[in-house]
Amino acid sequence: MTPLSCDVAIIGAGTAGMAAYRAARVHTERVLLIEAAHYGTTCARVGCMPSKLLIAAADAARAVREAHRFGVQAEAPRVDGRAVMQRVRDERDRFVGFVLETVHGWPEATRLFGRARFTGPHTLDVEGQQVQARAVVIATGSQPRIPAGWRERLGHRLLVNDDVFDWQDLPRSLAVYGAGVIGLELALALHRLGVRVHLFARSERVGPLTDPELQALARRLFGDELPLTLHAGVPEPVLDGEMVRIGDECFDALLCTAGREPNLAGLGLEALGLGELRPDRHTGRCGDSHVFIAGDVSDDRPLLHEAADAGRIAGDNAARWPQVHRRPRRAPLAVVFSDPQIALAGASHAELTAAGHAFDTGRVSFADQGRSRVMGVNRGGLHVYAERGTGRLLGAEMIGPAAEHLGHLLAWSVQRGDTVQQMLDSPFYHPVVEEGLRTALRQLQSDLHLPSPPIENCLDCDTSAEVGA
Repeated sequence: MTPLSCDVAIIGAGTAGMAAYRAARVHTERVLLIEAAHYGTTCARVGCMPSKLLIAAADAARAVREAHRFGVQAEAPRVDGRAVMQRVRDERDRFVGFVLETVHGWPEATRLFGRARFTGPHTLDVEGQQVQARAVVIATGSQPRIPAGWRERLGHRLLVNDDVFDWQDLPRSLAVYGAGVIGLELALALHRLGVRVHLFARSERVGPLTDPELQALARRLFGDELPLTLHAGVPEPVLDGEMVRIGDECFDALLCTAGREPNLAGLGLEALGLGELRPDRHTGRCGDSHVFIAGDVSDDRPLLHEAADAGRIAGDNAARWPQVHRRPRRAPLAVVFSDPQIALAGASHAELTAAGHAFDTGRVSFADQGRSRVMGVNRGGLHVYAERGTGRLLGAEMIGPAAEHLGHLLAWSVQRGDTVQQMLDSPFYHPVVEEGLRTALRQLQSDLHLPSPPIENCLDCDTSAEVGA
């Protein structure tokens, strides 16, 4: 087989790999995209999109159950599990189809299907096909992390999130191990669709919140919603006939959502001679080498928009190599589509505390927030963090209504470098959930003890000094 030669070889055709491919082809046509499993991103196939389809069905069922609170009488919903999963699969396939259409629209000469393995710093073996590459982007993604022995012990009764979206029907019962983003979203959705669910958290944490007050609130809110066991450690599930037994409870299956780990096995990384691969997140480059890493395989903010940005940076720099450009990264933003939703924007409470940052916190509870109460979603709280001395917004964490939208507003303010005063001087309509943010900002501005700007320069500012003069 004649060896192939390219300027940039990209291993992995997920979100990061596709972004790297587009960026590299701006500079050269000698790009080779290598995929071992299937085209179609994790987000489209087994992540963001199919999970939101399941959550949308759960939200519809909950709306019917909760209608009586508004004086609207409705019969209890009858969940047709087969119909629910048919829509999930149909729409999932539609989203995947868009990705496939894009990839298959790229020149066939720039695509190679097979498992890649390094045989030298600049050489790859792809199932017998030799590839020589001037620079390489590793974008092989991640896979579910499963405790040792579980798969051998439980067989097909052990599931990961990839399996859920191929279901033909909903199970009667399910144990979910891992209370991170994936476990929390799926456990709540399936519970509201009538599945008997028990969520086991490895530690005391539920979801990604790091603020101790909000984490405690999350534990209470989600513990009120469904059976939740904290500090589960690593349980010892066993097969009991056709069921999975954990302690005194039996379930149809065990869904393991105990995090994910980088897909690096079998790549032959030792042939690179680089030791541990630690990419610079502003260049994607590993040390001063010709190897770049992007996406979930780097284990750095495993989110679609972060993977796309990392892929774009890595692909651009791989094509430019040895010239490498440092690129800015966006303000951190993470959302959990639980109910209530969770959002983290900018620096988290844990990050600010670990860095020794001097900051104050503004708080609001949504329990009596006007619009939230009107809609019957008045649960949760929001904390915003600002730098002492300057009033610059550093970050925020929240659990509550409209977190997916408030999270964006807060991340944009962090990225711009807005101060609390500048945010307060922005418009807030009435009645909206965002008024809760204004309440937290006003408390924060008061606690910061900053001098008020001239009255001509602000609208929502403390004018008591001028009135008393």
